[in-house]
Amino acid sequence: MNQHLRHQPIPFIDTAAQRQRLGKSLDDAVARVLAHCQFLGGPEITQLEAQLAAFCGAKYAVSCSSGTDALLMVLMAQGIGPGDAVLCPSFTFCATGEAVALTGATPVFVDVLEETFNIDPASLQRGIATARRLGLKPKAVIPVDLFGQSADHDAVAAIAEAEGLFVLDDAAQGFGASYKGRRIGTFGLATATSFYPAKPLGCFGDGGAILTDDAGLLERLRSVRAHGGGSDKYDNVRLGLTARLDTIQAAVLIEKLKIFEDEIAARNVVAERYTQALADVVEVPRLVEGCTSVWAQYTIRLPQGIGRDDFAAALKAQGIPTAIYYPKSMHQQTAYRVFPVADGGLPVSERLSSNVISLPMHAYLDEATQARIIEAVRGAVAA
Repeated sequence: MNQHLRHQPIPFIDTAAQRQRLGKSLDDAVARVLAHCQFLGGPEITQLEAQLAAFCGAKYAVSCSSGTDALLMVLMAQGIGPGDAVLCPSFTFCATGEAVALTGATPVFVDVLEETFNIDPASLQRGIATARRLGLKPKAVIPVDLFGQSADHDAVAAIAEAEGLFVLDDAAQGFGASYKGRRIGTFGLATATSFYPAKPLGCFGDGGAILTDDAGLLERLRSVRAHGGGSDKYDNVRLGLTARLDTIQAAVLIEKLKIFEDEIAARNVVAERYTQALADVVEVPRLVEGCTSVWAQYTIRLPQGIGRDDFAAALKAQGIPTAIYYPKSMHQQTAYRVFPVADGGLPVSERLSSNVISLPMHAYLDEATQARIIEAVRGAVAA
């Protein structure tokens, strides 16, 4: 009987526990939208945008249909296109570079730091030089707050200012984290985030948002979001998208935002338990001084000689899921091999892709369940 219980599967991300906690408040929020029937552009959209901006200290928030569209909208609003280069870390989800390529511009991939998995300022400098050598015009850089921890925004901002680039922060995994006392959402020209259900702040479908302090960008983003419309919606002034967030998702996010601070604190407790219990057997993630994380993932690196597939299989046999973010960095993927990389190559990204693996992480991971995961990790490494 005890053996059977030990092998009960553990959720990698427990959205059901959060749903149970919110209970009737979510039902009521959705019911209000069903009652007023403003499924696009309802009052919840304006309310959510105001709350998102207030949460992170930005002047404005523009909700949209996904984190990918959030990135794409900013690039389109800034007129990025063919002949332009946008610098991106390679060790990230494909949406970062995908949004650039969709504009017709060229993503130029740069390396990340071994300690934080975030963009390497030295590689960024080399990537800018590479872009110019290839006859491209460097226009922007997209740092990524990967796995929940902020990139080095001071270093990125200094390089961007010196080189005449704007900064678009990809905070799809980092919304809710902070850098030197400032919440993510206030760095660079704009910040894009995602509300995909598995994100720390997720809705019940796809969704995203852009944070900015730039009033002119705000107006262009609103235009891009709805087909490029101007003062007359049938006289479109630019190319645009159908990228609106639907009102039901906004209603869900308003309720989830109420408990987000509490969930961030709980995630940090979970991360600290992992770190204390596993630091002597695997390489655990490290927070940079002055940074906080929302721990979108808790990603470890296995010791040399430990096979990642064997490790994952050992945990799976005990009902413990794992995930690999990302088994191929962007420059190694079929669709993106045609794009340039910074001079000197991307050795750190390639090493990380070969040996990282993520453990279950969410705000509802109780101590007893986590102890089971820790025991399994330690056993798999020892074996």
